[in-house]
This record gives sequence, C-alpha cells and structure tokens, in this order.
Amino acid sequence: MSYLNLYDARSEALFASTVQPSEQLTADRVRTEIMETVRRFGGRGCAARMAQEFGDAPHSAAARMRWARRVVADVYVVSAVRAPARLLVHAGRPAA
Repeated sequence: MSYLNLYDARSEALFASTVQPSEQLTADRVRTEIMETVRRFGGRGCAARMAQEFGDAPHSAAARMRWARRVVADVYVVSAVRAPARLLVHAGRPAA
C-alpha cells in the first residue's frame, strides 16, 4: 500500500471512529482508535461510513474529514527522505 493510500485509510478510520475533535488526543490514542476502528469495520466499512456521512450531512462531514486528515498528518509524519520520489513530484515537476 502506498503512503497516500495508507494516509487516506487512516483518515477514513479516524473519521469513522467515535473520537471527537473536542477531545484531548495523544498520538498513542489516535493510533489505538484507528486500529480498533479498522478491526471493527474493516477498511471498506470505514470508507462506507464516511461516504454515508457525506451523503447525510456534507458540511459537517467535510469539517470532520479536514480534522481527521490534519490529526493523521500530525501523528503519522512521513519524512521526505523516506517518501518515494513520486510523492515529491507536483504537477509533473520535482519538488524544490
């Protein structure tokens, strides 16, 4: 699985979890919640729950997904040194 797909899967799992943005979260708690949510619903189940929420309440779902992606990015930092070269290319041009 590529880094981007794993990032998306983690974001969807956090979105589908019971964790709320108002909670004080630690990196360990975020990782645990993501693992437990994936175990409970599976990857496709997390994506389905997210899609359902976007259908039911798109504005609040968009805000929750922005929060989930931000938290996942903070917890699972991908080093540019370790990232595949394709992740460092934007619009066909190498990143500076």
